[in-house]
Amino acid sequence: MADKLASFDFSTLVAAIRQAHEYMAAQAGKAVNISLTIRNWLIGYYIAVYDLRGEDRARYGENLIRDLAARLAEVSNCNRRQLYDYLNFYRAYPRIVG
Repeated sequence: MADKLASFDFSTLVAAIRQAHEYMAAQAGKAVNISLTIRNWLIGYYIAVYDLRGEDRARYGENLIRDLAARLAEVSNCNRRQLYDYLNFYRAYPRIVG
């Protein structure tokens, strides 16, 4: 890298910064996608485990997702539809996280 910097002109500087930016942005995008996938799976997993083993699950019954969405209203993407999607995602891929 030091040898390449010895003959640095403005065009090379622009190209190097552009390349670094594009590469790192792509890596960040991949990391975000992986994190969101794991987050979605974990939320589905937590709901499924609670539905099977939660100590007070009988109190919520069929209203579990509705009540959960109400309590998580301030959390992004935790509305009823999303919670069902997370649960279905976990059920479709129960071993994605191991």
